[in-house]
Amino acid sequence: MHVRTLGRVSTQLSPGTETIEDPRTQPGSGDGDEERFSHYVPKEKLTEAMINGTPVIALCGKVWVPSRDPQKYPVCPRCKDIWAKMKSGDDGGDGSKS
Repeated sequence: MHVRTLGRVSTQLSPGTETIEDPRTQPGSGDGDEERFSHYVPKEKLTEAMINGTPVIALCGKVWVPSRDPQKYPVCPRCKDIWAKMKSGDDGGDGSKS
């Protein structure tokens, strides 16, 4: 009998034998929901992505196909910081242009 659960393999060899640990990482579902953040994306790009199922790129650099209600999640801290700097004109530099 072979049972696999959350990175552990329990193998019943015979009565009274031990459990063998399998330390390999199990792949996730890949849906990206574990982050639980809303990201800043141009509104027209978001609308197009929701209709056509195309990927978008957030200010923080995350690329994904939006499919969840962004109102359910807190705003991504990186997106929020980048947006605040863009609005204030602060690029984080010393004020000189390059």
